[in-house]
Order: sequence, then C-alpha cells, then structure tokens
Amino acid sequence: MIKQAIIPLAGLGTRMLPLSSVIPKELLPINGKPNLEYIMEECLEAGIKEFIFIISKEKINIKKYFFNDIFYKKIIKKKNDKRIINEFRKLKRYQKMIKFVYQNKPKGTADAVLKCKKYIKNKFFLMLLPDDLIINKNCTKEMIKLHQTTKSSIIATKTVNKKNVSRWGILSVKNKKKDYFQIKDVVEKPGINQAPSNFAIIGRYILPNKIFGEIKKLKPGMGGEIHITDAIRNLVYKNEKFFANIFKGKYLDCGTLSGYIQSGVQILKGNK
Repeated sequence: MIKQAIIPLAGLGTRMLPLSSVIPKELLPINGKPNLEYIMEECLEAGIKEFIFIISKEKINIKKYFFNDIFYKKIIKKKNDKRIINEFRKLKRYQKMIKFVYQNKPKGTADAVLKCKKYIKNKFFLMLLPDDLIINKNCTKEMIKLHQTTKSSIIATKTVNKKNVSRWGILSVKNKKKDYFQIKDVVEKPGINQAPSNFAIIGRYILPNKIFGEIKKLKPGMGGEIHITDAIRNLVYKNEKFFANIFKGKYLDCGTLSGYIQSGVQILKGNK
C-alpha cells in the first residue's frame, strides 16, 4: 500500500514574486486555506499516513505554520473561539504525520527526493508537486487504484494544446486504454515536431524506491539541477513499468500569479 507522500517545498518561488518574498508560495491562501493543505487533504482522503516535507532554511515558516502551539494556546486562552480551536486540533493531527527534510541548495526535484531515501519504508511512495492542484476528483486515489491493478509506478497526465508541449514533460504512449496507458518514453520540454504526444506530466507520481539508485547516477543538467524525469526515463529504458493515469479532475496551476488568482476563482465556484 502507498502510505507515504513526499512534497518538495524548498523551491525559490520566483514566479510568485513579490508575494513569495514574504510568504512561502505553498502557504498563500486560496479561498481561506493554504495551497499546501489542499494537497494534504487529497492525500489523506486517499489513505496517506505520513508526509515528508522537503524545505530550506528560507522556508522555515512552513514548519512554523504547523508547529505553532504556543501562539495558538495563547489565543485560545484569551478567546474561546470554536473556529480557532478546530484549526488548532487539525494542526495537532498533522503534526503527528509530518517529517521535515532540508534541501538548502536548489539542486532540483530529484535531489529533493534523494534526501528522503532513509525515511521511505515501502517499495513504492507518492510524490506531489504543490504548484499543481487537481480539484473535483481525487487524483491520488485514482493513481493508487491503478497502482494496485498494475503493481507498477504511476504518473498523472492530461492532454495539453500541441502548441504548448515545450512547457511540459511529455509522455510517449504505449497500449492506450480509456483512462490510462503504459509509458514508452519521457521527453522533457520537446519542440512541437519532437513531441511524441500531447500527454503532459502533472505533479503526481507513484515512484519505486529503486529510483534512488538512478538519481545517484545522474549528473546536474541545466541550472545545476537534477531532474526526476531523467531518473524515470532511465528506469523506463531498463524495462521498469510506468503507467500514466489520465485523471478526471480539473487541473489548476498555482505556480504563477495569474494561475494562483484563477485557482481561487475556480475553487470558489466549486464550493457554491
């Protein structure tokens, strides 16, 4: 069973400046709740029991958000407010589930994953990118169901406009079914003529623990970073089975200012 989720949170958040210069982008509220909590709620509903947050020393406010007992106790003592009490109780539940790992130099998502190696207990684990929200349907639950059927690694995917494939990691398709297909190859940000399909990778992955060995072999690429897609591609070339889940929910990009604003509008609409 998939019980652990890795969430990389150490990124600089430059696309969200100037807001992210003061508040970690993952804590920016969307309809009254931080982006990160939407991701966690999706995981909890799907049966996840433990979160591993990768943060940097610049993102220490993420830790403070979940572990700020003194502040809450002081406020609750002054105000017997049910809403505040319930929020504190929720955070106390989260505290039991969260581990923190530090990535103080931005060396890419694969490096962040590698730093969690000693905490991963099972053959497979979940990784989620907090910029990507998926609403209306639980994508993680869909992926775990497909994993249970295929006994393999799973990546979330959606179709994108062919004109925009160069913005995404793109999947090469093998044996397509209605809601999923086997992944033949992974191409990072291809040109329009080089893209093997218009199925793009979205930030949800069920990965095998053997990926740690592949990450260790990688050399830094553009910007001095090592990319998780390179490790996945190497495993695919070694005949490790990866399947793509064509998820049913609505995708929201919270990684840019315009996307963040639109996400708030879409979530507000969904709650009416």
